[in-house]
Order: sequence, then structure tokens, then C-alpha cells
Amino acid sequence: MAIGHRQKRVGEGIDLMIRSGEVLCLLGPNGSGKTTLFRTLLGVLPALSGSVQVGGRPLREWSRAELASRIAYVPQSPAMPFAFTLEELVLMGRAAHVGPFAQPSPHDCRVAAQALAALGVGHLAACACTEVSGGERQPALIARALAQEAGILILGEPTSSLDFGNQLRVLDCIGALRAEGVAVLMSTHQPEHALRVADRIAFLRSGRIVRQGGPDVVAPRALAELYGTDEALVAAGMPGFGGRAR
Repeated sequence: MAIGHRQKRVGEGIDLMIRSGEVLCLLGPNGSGKTTLFRTLLGVLPALSGSVQVGGRPLREWSRAELASRIAYVPQSPAMPFAFTLEELVLMGRAAHVGPFAQPSPHDCRVAAQALAALGVGHLAACACTEVSGGERQPALIARALAQEAGILILGEPTSSLDFGNQLRVLDCIGALRAEGVAVLMSTHQPEHALRVADRIAFLRSGRIVRQGGPDVVAPRALAELYGTDEALVAAGMPGFGGRAR
């Protein structure tokens, strides 16, 4: 598959598949094409060649309503121009389950509350999303995706603005979703997070998948090549990886 904007190619030769109950983690430097790839997988951008399939059906054959019930997406730190409460924000994830002009049911409210609690921000449910910190808002955005109860979850650097405790909470939540059969595709700049939750890891560089496999693909030499840095610096920055170099 080739990806890009109109006729400007950002990447090509991309071949990825994710199964139910699997976490696939995407590693790559800034500008490698991760956001463009995600936008293509979501149908926001058309593939320049090749196709995206969901459940064996081409993406173009799915209506937007059908896709909303199958795929949930959490972008990295989106702008929040309106002062919705965190509860209202998470309830938006129930839109695919609520009929036109209908109000959220008690069940929808329970699902939203459980999702907020799972991400450790249930006590902030009544707070405006414009008045909480980015580290508090990001878990709520992930909770919104959980409340959507979709079978596929796409996460753009989900731990980027979180403190250590909330990072661990999000990673544990991803692991729990995998156990429930959810397919998770996430990007991160923290290889140790990929090692903690991923079944497979793919390296994206200059718009191409240059390496893919199990956690053993993450080694100092491979990371140094991916990010264009020195292998010794990688090994020094990631204690315990010295014996995994290949």
C-alpha cells in the first residue's frame, strides 16, 4: 500500500495486518509517516495504491456509522475548543450505540463511568476538559475510545503527556483490552512501552516498514538504525538491553 496526500507520496510498500486480541506497536522517528498511515487506515485519506480492509471488506464498502462501531481512534493531544465535562466527552464514544436524537441511557452512562474509572480519572468526571491538565485529559480521551466498545483501537502515542503512574495505567488497560479480544494498533516513541504490551512491533522509517516481528526486534543496533543515532547511546539509555543487541 502507498500512502500520502493527493499525489504526494509519504510512504509505500506498507503491508500490515492486525488480528483480534493482538497489540501491534509502531516505532519510528518524527516525520516517518505514522500519522499519515493512521489517517489512511481510518479512511480520512485514501490509499494512493493498494487498499485497507476491515474484517475482509474494503474500507470503502463500510459506512461511517459501521466503522464507528468497529474502529476507535485516539489522536495525540487533540485541541479541545469546547468546555465539555470529561463525562460528556466520554459519552461521545457511545454515539454509535445511541439512536438519532436519543439521549444516553443509564447503561451508556455506566459504560462511560467505568471507562473513566479504568483510566484513573473517574473523580474528574464533572470537570471541564478545558480546565484539566493534558495529562488528565489524555486518559479521558482513551476512556472515550473504550466506551465506544469497538473491536479495533488505534492509538497515537497514548502515553506521550502522562506521568509515570498514568503511563502504567494506560499500558495495563491496553493489555486488558487485548485479553478481551480487541485489536490494538499504537504508535510510541518509547520502545520499553512496546516491549511491555506488544505482540508484534513494526519499524517505520521514511514511509516504509523496515523491520517487523516479535519483541526481539527491539535491540540497540536496530533502534540506532531506526532513529539515526549511536548504538552505544541507545544501550546506555535503555539499561538491560545490552545483551539483546544483534
